[in-house]
Amino acid sequence: MPRTTVINTIALSRTHARRLRDVYRSAGWPSQDSVEVELLAAGLLKRVAEPSGHDKVRLTDAGITFLAEAFHTNRQARSAHELLVERVAQQMLRDGRIVWTDLSIRARLPAAPEEKTRWKVCMPDVFSIRNTSVAAYLEPVVHEIKVSRADLLGDLKSKDKRDSYLDAGGQCWYVLGCNRKGQPIAEADEIPLECGVMVLQNERLEVLRNAPKRAVADLPFALWMVLAKATPLRAHADLGSDGPDQSMLLEQVAPEPPTEPPADAVP
Repeated sequence: MPRTTVINTIALSRTHARRLRDVYRSAGWPSQDSVEVELLAAGLLKRVAEPSGHDKVRLTDAGITFLAEAFHTNRQARSAHELLVERVAQQMLRDGRIVWTDLSIRARLPAAPEEKTRWKVCMPDVFSIRNTSVAAYLEPVVHEIKVSRADLLGDLKSKDKRDSYLDAGGQCWYVLGCNRKGQPIAEADEIPLECGVMVLQNERLEVLRNAPKRAVADLPFALWMVLAKATPLRAHADLGSDGPDQSMLLEQVAPEPPTEPPADAVP
């Protein structure tokens, strides 16, 4: 569904689609607010008088069609997002990193010395660390994937959300998809300077701006517990023995010992 659709001179957005979904799932009691009025005026809802004398609202055939189109568009957006998450995750694996998705991380937000400590739970699309046994060399990195410009702009308005990404990782990257015209959904200068920017172009991830790197002496214990309870991703089978960690696992063939000459050999 487009971000804004005009029906009977009424501009309908995702807010209206969510209301239609809620009405479809509910008993249909009216909310009597502006969203409901616009849906009634657009012909997507109708009032129904119950035998008890109470009015309820029901979706019209046009409302059902509008809601089905919204579901279809949302599925397409999720699929594009999931594909880009998978692409970034596999790239991190190829770089020899340990990778997780769908994590919920408790991050500390910046605060003045006299202010109370604030926390926020962030859910980075891709979180990875280096494959190392030295805590100071872990270099945690957050990749946040965006395939919708509206979603990106909404995300950028939340400084707390961005600060939580920066607390969880020594680097934070925004990875941008492209619109239907094949153009990136945003320019690099629209992303705050404390974050790096990648874009998917011609099926390749291209760096538009490098992410500043912040030294992380060690991961907080709470984050270690989150990682311990989660399962890291595994590389696709098609990586074969070309993966960065495969050289250590390949069986080393010992050289054959030199053969001694037979006893009757002529020196």
